[in-house]
Amino acid sequence: MTRLLLATFQLLPAGETGGDALIGALAARGIDAEWAVWDDPSVDWSAADLVAVRSTWDYYRRAPEFLAWARAVEKETPLLNGADVFAWNADKAYLRELAAADLPVVPTELADDATLVPVLADTTGRWGSVVVKPRTGAGGVGVCVVDSVSDGRLEGLVAAPWVVQPLVASVRTRGETSVYVFRGGSGGRAAAQVDKLPADAGSEIRVHELYGGRSRPVPLDPEAAAVAERAVVVAEGITGGSLAYGRVDLLRYDGRLVVSELELIEPGLYLDVDPANAERFAAAVRTAVGGL
Repeated sequence: MTRLLLATFQLLPAGETGGDALIGALAARGIDAEWAVWDDPSVDWSAADLVAVRSTWDYYRRAPEFLAWARAVEKETPLLNGADVFAWNADKAYLRELAAADLPVVPTELADDATLVPVLADTTGRWGSVVVKPRTGAGGVGVCVVDSVSDGRLEGLVAAPWVVQPLVASVRTRGETSVYVFRGGSGGRAAAQVDKLPADAGSEIRVHELYGGRSRPVPLDPEAAAVAERAVVVAEGITGGSLAYGRVDLLRYDGRLVVSELELIEPGLYLDVDPANAERFAAAVRTAVGGL
């Protein structure tokens, strides 16, 4: 059997919620998979036939160390999506590259300590309320919604650099849509959709369960599927990589669906919400194994 290591982190040594289903789906395809903590020095990554990053959900706090690990692994063992893609995707400045390729994206400006004040003055003048979040971040950590340069909520900023985006009002009412794209024999195809709503439709913009958000699987929307598939194609063109998996997060802005995030490192599969994603991910891994 093909041996696969699924990378996770120290707070989830047994993998993501619902991960047992992933192990079973892979076994059914002749792949012997087990979870391994990415920074555990006792793990021999070179002993695997393939490595897939799954629930390494501390990477954003330790990005240089994580990316160095990914590059070291890739020298000895195939790594799904690959370290170059991880490095590109870890910096939310990638959204500007997607927009430059004429993909519909939430408008995004960049800021650091030297430019924060003029960028905020400009963007709040154009957009009103804006969202400031770290360029390397996850899980809604460090997200601030502010209305001006003097907004007291700026005290909640984490370390620079940041992206600054307009507050997309629909996230409070319609929430966010996540579309999963997996590579099969004929290329990346949208396969599933999960819609996520914030806990408080009047104020909260974060849809994560940590903040009371709720998620549910829904039938795949053709518009969402088309945007998601195109996002993956554009990302492949920019990075030069062949993407085995991806999750595309979408918001409704100015009357159309736009990309808010493109998750190519360790996108949560929401296996507790849509267990069938285990089969879809396993099929993508099987395709990748066939190409080794």
